[in-house]
Amino acid sequence: MPSVNAKLERRVDRDGWLVPALIVVAAVTALRLVLLAFNKTDLFVDEAQYWLWGQHLDFGYYSKPPLIGWLLRAVTDLAGSDAPSWVRMPGAVLHGITALVLGALGARIAGRSVAIWSAAIYVTLPFVAVGSVLISTDTVMAPFYALSLLFLHRTGESRRWSDALAAGVAAGLAFMAKYAAIYLIPGLALAALVAPAWRIGWRNMVIAALAFGLVIAPNVVWNLNNGLTTVSHTMDNVGWVREGAALNFGSMAEFVASQFAVFGPVTMVALLIGYAGWGDPDKRGLAMLSVPPLVAVTIEALLDRAYANWAVAAYFAGTVLAVIVLRGIWRWIAIVINGLIALSIPLLTVLAPYPQKDGAPLLKRWLGQADLSRQILTLAKATDVPVYTGNRAILADLFYTGQDAGVTVYAPKPVVRADSYYEQMWPLPQDYYGRLLVIANSAPDCGSGPVTPEAQLDATGTWAGKGYAAYLVEARCVRSEN
Repeated sequence: MPSVNAKLERRVDRDGWLVPALIVVAAVTALRLVLLAFNKTDLFVDEAQYWLWGQHLDFGYYSKPPLIGWLLRAVTDLAGSDAPSWVRMPGAVLHGITALVLGALGARIAGRSVAIWSAAIYVTLPFVAVGSVLISTDTVMAPFYALSLLFLHRTGESRRWSDALAAGVAAGLAFMAKYAAIYLIPGLALAALVAPAWRIGWRNMVIAALAFGLVIAPNVVWNLNNGLTTVSHTMDNVGWVREGAALNFGSMAEFVASQFAVFGPVTMVALLIGYAGWGDPDKRGLAMLSVPPLVAVTIEALLDRAYANWAVAAYFAGTVLAVIVLRGIWRWIAIVINGLIALSIPLLTVLAPYPQKDGAPLLKRWLGQADLSRQILTLAKATDVPVYTGNRAILADLFYTGQDAGVTVYAPKPVVRADSYYEQMWPLPQDYYGRLLVIANSAPDCGSGPVTPEAQLDATGTWAGKGYAAYLVEARCVRSEN
């Protein structure tokens, strides 16, 4: 347990961290923004969807809460451009802000050195590097999640209602970015049990809860008025809820291993060591705020599957805990390894379609979308018919790349419930009987055998070799196939 003197040293050592941390974070963020201007990748399917949400402002969307759509609409309107670099620009800035907020939290808990290193290590983490070149809901959630942690810790010391109110508002905004912010609730409850610094008092807890509820209320009401669409999609992701559980140890092992790539190998080991630091109340509190997402998603991976980024909420408190554990040369080793990864990721986006592996671009998943959309849009204009496809990724980019093309795009009509935002918003109208330009990787059969393609598509990047072609058919043909 830390001595009284050590505690006092921490208290008087809270100042003087901001300028050095700001210099590091600003330098990294500025470099990322410069490289983003030369990024040669297309918007990924989710990014194009988030942009489209921003064109139709609402309090909720098919698969996520609304904050990312609002943010992208504000940024692109202010920039006067919908270019991919502007759509992605908030990523680097939001992670920079998060780094400084975690620096402030580190200063409160463990002093100047931990504050500076928390900011520096967070801004160079691998998942932060990815989130700075691809916009995602994790990235939008990050600063608000970190702010909520900071204000909760302030409330534990000050007992001021204003700090509790700020914590609740920040938690609500994090939830409006991604529902994973719900991990704050079990995290705070566990932290309060084991660490006095996170005990905010009943009055302040009620204030924070009311502020949280008020902020998320519009999305709750939207979900209730829209058949709990977003909740239903979340249940789809948690596959075992609908389809039953089966123990999948391979999936669990893959998820656990992926966390060393997400959080960095040295920082991940430090975090695991920090979880065992039960004698220090500061480590105990941070561990309890970090553990719930990792445990929950590991169980999800065991019962079904889990993507590597699903436990990112663990790494806000986790960064400060890992930095407290790391000492001396280990902090430098961690930041050098993470820094190399952080630098290589944006460089790959600038060099795309190089390097290549087995004749295909290393980043092929992020290439070829716009090229395919332009070919489809040209065919649609030449034939003067709407485009129809059931592929969500093709739909996403058609709406983005074709935003000014004047081409109508339809998705399949939902059979029971919509399988995508596009089926929800732009299904093939029941009263449409004309021809359609169908984009598919297998020929439709309109009753007399497979239809001959109107044109083969010269697919590159992610679509290379997948056999997508354009077919000119009557609408009744796709209805009969559905």
